[in-house]
Amino acid sequence: MTSTSTPAELLSFEEALAKFDPALGLEVHVELNTASKMFCGCPTAFGAEPNTQVCPTCLGLPGAMPVVNAIAVESAIRIGLALNCQIAEWCRFARKNYFYPDMPKNFQTSQYDEPIAFDGWTEVDVDGETYRIGIERAHMEEDTGKSLHVGTSGRIHGADYSLVDYNRAGIPLIEIVTKPITGTREQAPPVARAYVAQLRDLLLGLGVSDVRMEQGSLRCDVNLSLAPAGSDVLGTRTETKNVNSLRSVERAVRYEVQRHAAVLSRGESILQETRHWHEDTGVTTSGREKSDAEDYRYFPEPDLVPVAPSREWVEALRAQLPEPPHERRARLQAEWGFSDLEMRDTVGAGALGLVERTIVAGATPQAARKWWLGELARRAREDGVELEDLSVTPGDVAGVQALVDAGTINDKLARQVLDGLLAGEGSPEEIVAARNLAIVSDDGALGAAVDAAIAAHPEVADKIRDGKVAAAGALIGAVMKEMKGQADAGRVRELILERLS
Repeated sequence: MTSTSTPAELLSFEEALAKFDPALGLEVHVELNTASKMFCGCPTAFGAEPNTQVCPTCLGLPGAMPVVNAIAVESAIRIGLALNCQIAEWCRFARKNYFYPDMPKNFQTSQYDEPIAFDGWTEVDVDGETYRIGIERAHMEEDTGKSLHVGTSGRIHGADYSLVDYNRAGIPLIEIVTKPITGTREQAPPVARAYVAQLRDLLLGLGVSDVRMEQGSLRCDVNLSLAPAGSDVLGTRTETKNVNSLRSVERAVRYEVQRHAAVLSRGESILQETRHWHEDTGVTTSGREKSDAEDYRYFPEPDLVPVAPSREWVEALRAQLPEPPHERRARLQAEWGFSDLEMRDTVGAGALGLVERTIVAGATPQAARKWWLGELARRAREDGVELEDLSVTPGDVAGVQALVDAGTINDKLARQVLDGLLAGEGSPEEIVAARNLAIVSDDGALGAAVDAAIAAHPEVADKIRDGKVAAAGALIGAVMKEMKGQADAGRVRELILERLS
């Protein structure tokens, strides 16, 4: 029997792991930031009017001949080297055939059995444990167009009609495919997330892509299978397509573990298929039965010559690589004075690059970490988005902290400035002015508020007169409440002690 399961047919994650061992396979598609497409000179800018960045070559018109983008090949080599891959001395493109409603040629120019980079690895850290991720291959191909299904569902089933934008068709892609990732057990979801996060940082450091997951320039397909606990035989896999956020990668792995386990526990079989991830409900649904390689009828692309990067070129590119992720983390931890736990939490929150850029913008390491892992992480969780997707920049955060350091605002008022930043109300300084958030340090206004607090709390005032200076905190709190948090707390304390000494 086979089953695609429904959202209600789940085992708990703990029950699933008691019976089964998960195996992951992650396929990450990276749109390169080249100025032109993979096989023609059309521009690649995001957001152009539909079907304005096309030509006979990327539309697959008769007689149009493709030419390989040299910068895309260079980027592919650099990615392969950064992932400790071997770089092919000779490789070629192939035609991958199946019905592409959003590919005008009705085939994709890709690489099959001869990728440009293969047999690599990288390592990720999760909760103090290091996991080595084997890289099967990183190969070059072209992106497809984009379909828009018009109707209530937003998907092709039930749509009134569909529109196709071919601007994206032909944009250079690198597909990075892992080897099966086993032995992660309950850490499978965070390991998947950590790998994609590290890959995103690595690609950004290489400068080969803007890796904007929300725009589709980095997309992850999550392959998952379960085997009986203790077995080393891989089970039947499913492939959840185009997961487009780090949070969703983690959630999709967890959901599929629970769904697979429920199906197998009923004595049914997993159907090898592609599945769709639904961000709003946190579930996957069946797409189409998954094809095997032979179903794509691969054959060498007759219109393109092989790619044969010289060893001198490869070694020159290797010499230009940025520092590896683990070395960068160790260097930054030493520079910032973070403990192992502080660094682990920073990396785990996906905030390493944000903290680094905030420090470059002028904040101290501890202040940068405080805002990104505290208040801003909370806002991201509430909104169900990644930290990177918040409408607050590292420069903004450094600007907020500069106002705190100058005594213009305090931490409580800074949170209101962050509210304004998230609402798009301008710069930190503009928000402080527009919302009248600046701390009041004028003795006249503060003195009046202090006198009112002393009059309202005579028993506290008596304690302070008797030498119990710690009791001043109650009066300070009363003044701060009266002045909506905008009083200079240090000056308020001085005025209280002056009046009651």
